[in-house]
Amino acid sequence: MGIWERSLAFAALGFLTLVPLLIVVSAANPASGRGFAQWLGDGLGVSAAAQGDIEHLFARPDRAWHATTAFGLAVLAVFGVSFATVVQSGYERIWSLPPDHWWARWRHVVWLAALTGLLLLSANSPVWRDSPARGAVTTVAGTLFFWWSQRMLLGGRVAWGDLLPGAVATMVGLTGLRWFSRLVFSPLIASGTVAYGAFGTVLVIQSWLVGVGVVVFGGALAGPLLHDDLARVARALRRHA
Repeated sequence: MGIWERSLAFAALGFLTLVPLLIVVSAANPASGRGFAQWLGDGLGVSAAAQGDIEHLFARPDRAWHATTAFGLAVLAVFGVSFATVVQSGYERIWSLPPDHWWARWRHVVWLAALTGLLLLSANSPVWRDSPARGAVTTVAGTLFFWWSQRMLLGGRVAWGDLLPGAVATMVGLTGLRWFSRLVFSPLIASGTVAYGAFGTVLVIQSWLVGVGVVVFGGALAGPLLHDDLARVARALRRHA
């Protein structure tokens, strides 16, 4: 239930802060032709029809960029940091660590910038998107990012080796979630649009974000679980030695 509650907060803040920030930042390069809606469709793995429904929810990249002010972008960046705070508090709870000092908030800014850059690179880079090994590149890059994310947001209080199982489990879970989205969320977007209009698509996207939160926090649990198991085995071996 703790993971479920944190996943709901993850989804809510992600939709209210991270999504608008990604829309504006992705619109800064309209020449690529890839707005946030296109990236979201790729992440969900939806069909072409469902992709069209998603694109109807968001303004075109050029419109989003021209309608954005410097003040609005600054507000999005400030509130986007709260999204990183939710992720950090979840990691701290998983590893039974006390909250970090208030002056360590700069880690949130660095993490948010890295997340935004990675998502935009995966959507806009021709080398990445057109590579025949795109799936392998995405898996490796995602694993490295979640490995580094735990280390960064936890302030280096957990060893790199203990964090690796959680990063691997998170990426495996996200891969499974993408296949699940293709089978379940894609037809739900089509039926939801018919029944509820654009609001139906919003509900499906919000449900997907909850699933992402469950995977992020649930995958990170693999780290302390494996760490505790190895420690238990080591103690047992010492007792029998």
